[in-house]
Amino acid sequence: MNRVRVLLFNSAIGPLDYSVPAGMELPAGSVVQVPLGPRRIDGIVWDAGALDATEVEASRLRPVAARHDIPPLSAPLRRLIDWTADYYLAPPAAVARMALPSGSLLGPGRAITEYRLNGSVPVRMTPQRQKAYDALEGAQATVRELAALAEVSEGVIRSLVQSGAFEAVEVPVDRPYPRPDPDHITPVLNDEQREAATRLAQAVAAAEPTPFLLDGVTGSGKTEVYFEAVAQALRQGKQTLLLLPEIALTQPFLTRIEKRFGTTPVAWHSGLKQTERRRAWNAIITGDARIIVGARSALFLPYANLGVIIVDEAHETSFKQEDGVRYNARDVAVMRGRFEGCPVVLSSATPALESRVMAEAGRYEALTLTHRYGGAQLPRIALIDLTENPPPRGQWIAPPLIEAMRERLERGEQTLLFLNRRGYAPLTLCRNCGHRFKCPNCSAWMVDHRLSGRLACHHCGHAEPSPSACPECGESDCLVACGPGVERIADEVAAIFPQARRAIVTSDTIWSPEKAAEFVAAVEARAIDIIIGTQLVTKGYHFPDLTLVGVIDADIGLEGGDLRAGERTFQQIAQVSGRAGRAAKPGEVFLQTRHPDAPVIDALVHGDREAFYAAETQARRDANVPPFGRLAAIIISSEDHDEARDAARQTGASAPELDGFAVYGPAPAPLSLLRGRHRFRLLVHARRNVEMQRIIRQWLDPMRWPPGVRVAVDVDPYSFV
Repeated sequence: MNRVRVLLFNSAIGPLDYSVPAGMELPAGSVVQVPLGPRRIDGIVWDAGALDATEVEASRLRPVAARHDIPPLSAPLRRLIDWTADYYLAPPAAVARMALPSGSLLGPGRAITEYRLNGSVPVRMTPQRQKAYDALEGAQATVRELAALAEVSEGVIRSLVQSGAFEAVEVPVDRPYPRPDPDHITPVLNDEQREAATRLAQAVAAAEPTPFLLDGVTGSGKTEVYFEAVAQALRQGKQTLLLLPEIALTQPFLTRIEKRFGTTPVAWHSGLKQTERRRAWNAIITGDARIIVGARSALFLPYANLGVIIVDEAHETSFKQEDGVRYNARDVAVMRGRFEGCPVVLSSATPALESRVMAEAGRYEALTLTHRYGGAQLPRIALIDLTENPPPRGQWIAPPLIEAMRERLERGEQTLLFLNRRGYAPLTLCRNCGHRFKCPNCSAWMVDHRLSGRLACHHCGHAEPSPSACPECGESDCLVACGPGVERIADEVAAIFPQARRAIVTSDTIWSPEKAAEFVAAVEARAIDIIIGTQLVTKGYHFPDLTLVGVIDADIGLEGGDLRAGERTFQQIAQVSGRAGRAAKPGEVFLQTRHPDAPVIDALVHGDREAFYAAETQARRDANVPPFGRLAAIIISSEDHDEARDAARQTGASAPELDGFAVYGPAPAPLSLLRGRHRFRLLVHARRNVEMQRIIRQWLDPMRWPPGVRVAVDVDPYSFV
């Protein structure tokens, strides 16, 4: 072959053909650098005929400029990229880009220079220098990373280096990782766990491409069960990929793996330093990294020899990417297991309805754990009807829950209060003129954050200092916080129990694996009495002395028209309830609600999970929505409202009329302005046997929109805003 097709890392161009220089070997999957106009661009040599490209005469082809010194991407990974691009209607280049780091990190690495404070204080200390000096105690990183950590310019860091305040440290980037030991600790499993663990180990040993649904109640020891699959993969010299829904969970989980296998696994998430990312990526593609723990992006890494994929808390909606390539990591993990020839374990105490239906149909193999490990009992769940037993005026915690908290404090036990709303209050208004604080870039209210003294938009990140007067009428002392967030609940707890030690746990306070580790250590050391948190505290934590959970507003997730609202509410409350009574001390859960007769609330109180899932399944079947029907959202946006509206109407007017394929809209999106762009949505609803992606592609590909219009397709949407 004297020509190859290269998938360029530029979605706007598509694949191009190049000639192969004499003496250069370029098997499919090779990562190369090719000329494009006057510059060079990275790309991947793709399988012949797999991607369409304009045929060019051989004499006109430009030669490949260079090949990066890394192993080619494997055939299973290339198949996964093709499948993901086809299923989620995404450019193949955008999917392939997730498999590789930036070009500067490709190939074997040399030693890199990092810097750390050496204790010397510069003679001239400006405010920015002092800020950096105070923030970087104990840190070691590159100049760019130190600047980001300290929130100063790179010039400030360089000036401190030149003044002698920092010392240079040479860091070898590709040093090998310690090898985990599958038999470092042999866990004691009960009969139920042992049966499930044996089946998973058998599947790993036989390289069965079987998806497993590991469905176990909270505290049943699912982690110890799938660790046996990890151990079997290690014995065979294979790699394990373990996906987590939140990077904040990573550090406590790494510690847990270290206790079981004797060494810390390899982490992959957005919080890694450049040197850590290079080292991890090179160890993954060579097979040196044996256990990899990561966020959803770790799914597309070029593993040398995958033995098992585990998706922990597989029901979590954060596995669905909401921008760029809008894939669901849970479903793509199943496909990667099929292509790689290895089992995939979806672990959850509250599986997604889609996963349960697949298990009932025999597409997934179900493994069930029905009891908590070590004799611990599931917590008792009680209702607090807020229409009959409301909190005092201006407060949010009902008297029965306050009394239960007081009992826990007297006994030296811990309490968790759950409210899935960050900040102090979701809305601030002026009692004088009625002005409401809205985001200038989004059709959303600004959220009051008292801890940081700012109003913030949770959709685009816009923030501004909290005002002392109304900007509309100029009146001071007239701004009113409406509704509670976790910060407001924390203030109420402080007023009722001033002696209690409190911790607020949200993405504002736990923004890194290190912060999560600090929080876990504080709880385990009994340095915290009452935790007030959002959904971040519902996942994976095991605190033996936490015996009381209070759900401040059990109805909050039932609002809106989301088809999964009931399922999400059930999952979230069941998960947070599962934090209580996980050891010898019994647990208790109080749900504050204004709708005690709602089916989801009734199922939670009576512990009737199967009845809830059965009713939810039948409702979805009757409506022919996922998993029994197909949905896709088409989001059309522009900075100009009329341009977005006209483009949406044009798109809707050309929608195909086919049996089993319906298009609704366009209509303004519920979040009609996002990050300065006006948004309109169309919803595609199709029968399961309809080739929805092919129809959408044939519909949209010929269309041409103005340059300012963006069109995004979200297959199997989870967000309807």
